[in-house]
Amino acid sequence: MDLRTLNRTTLQRQLLLGRSSDLSPYEAIRHLVALQGQDPNPPYLGLWSRLESFTLDALTDLLYGRQVVRGSLLRGTQHLCAAEDYVWLRPLMQAPMSRARQGSFGRATQDLDLEEFAKHARELLEGRTLTRPELAALLMERYPGYDKLALGWSAQALLPLVHTPPNGTWNRRGATPFTLAEEWIGRPVESAPPVERLITRYLAAFGPATVKDVQTWSGLTRLREVMEAMPLRRHGELYDLPDAPLADPGTPAPARFLPWFDNLVIAHADRSRLMSGQARRRVCPGGSLVYPTFLVDGIVGGIWDFVEGALVILPFDPVADDDAAELTAEGERMLAFAGFDEGSVTWMPPHDGSTTPWPPSTWPGPR
Repeated sequence: MDLRTLNRTTLQRQLLLGRSSDLSPYEAIRHLVALQGQDPNPPYLGLWSRLESFTLDALTDLLYGRQVVRGSLLRGTQHLCAAEDYVWLRPLMQAPMSRARQGSFGRATQDLDLEEFAKHARELLEGRTLTRPELAALLMERYPGYDKLALGWSAQALLPLVHTPPNGTWNRRGATPFTLAEEWIGRPVESAPPVERLITRYLAAFGPATVKDVQTWSGLTRLREVMEAMPLRRHGELYDLPDAPLADPGTPAPARFLPWFDNLVIAHADRSRLMSGQARRRVCPGGSLVYPTFLVDGIVGGIWDFVEGALVILPFDPVADDDAAELTAEGERMLAFAGFDEGSVTWMPPHDGSTTPWPPSTWPGPR
C-alpha cells in the first residue's frame, strides 16, 4: 500500500479528514478507544480537532457523569476511555503494567507479597477516595521500611483504579486521586476479556497496521499468532478489518493541530505514514515526551504551544503561504476554544534540526 493511501486512511479513521458531525463526544471516545491523558487539557484539544461543535463542558460532563473515566491503561500511561470499555481494557493491560512496575520498583519491593499487598490496598480504598501520597502513607503503616513512592505506584499498577473529577478536567491538576474502578463505574472489571477485541478496535481507529504497530500502541506482546488467526484482510505486512474501506489518496487533508501525547502520533511502530524520521526524532525525543504537532497535507509539519496566551508555531520546513494561512485560521479558532480570546498566532522561522526544539523559550524570534 502506498504511503499516501495509508496516510489518508489513517486520518479518515482518526476523524481528521473532516470534523465529524455524526459522532457525539462519547461515541468519538469509544471509536478512538482511549485518549492519552497524562495532562488534563490534551484530550479536550484532541476532541476539538476531530468533532464539530465540541465544547469543554461536553467532556467534563462525561467525566462527572461516569460515562468516561481516567486511569492507567495503554502502556501504563494515563488515558481517558468509556467506562464500558475500561472494564475489559484494564484487565488486558495488567501484564504490561506489571512489567513496568517490576522494572521501576521491583528491587524496592522484592520481598513484598504482591497478592497480599494488593488485597490490603484494596481494603484501604473501599468506600473512599485517596490521593497517591495518602494511600502510600497508609500502606507505610503496614509495610514500614519500604519506599513510599514504590508502594503508591505499586498499588496503582496492581489495582483497577480511576482518577475522579475534578482532577483531569480542563485546567485541573494536582495530586492524583485513587478510587476503585468497580465502585466508581458500578460493575467489576471482566475476568478474561479476549485480546481480539482490542485488536479489532485498534484497527478500526488506527489501521491498517502491522503486528508491531498494535504492540507499540497497546504495550502487549506476542500478538502475531493472534492476528494471523483472526479473519483480517492483509496488505503485505499490514492487517486490516475485512470490511474497512480505504480512503481515496486524492482526498484533501485539512490543517489540524494535535495536542501533547496525541495517540495518533505514537500509535505505530513505523510512523512514516505521518512524519519523516527526522520529524519523529524532534516530536518524540524520548523520556515519554510527545510534543504537540500540526499537520500540513496530513503530514507533521512542526510543533506548537500556547505561550502567554498566544499560539506559537515552529515549523520544521518552510510552509507555503496558503497552508500557513489555513493553519493560522485554525489556530485562531483553537485559541478561542481554549479561552484565549485575545490571543494571537505567532510563526517562528523553520527549525533547522541542529538543536532540541524545546522548550519554546529556546525558539528564535518570530519571522
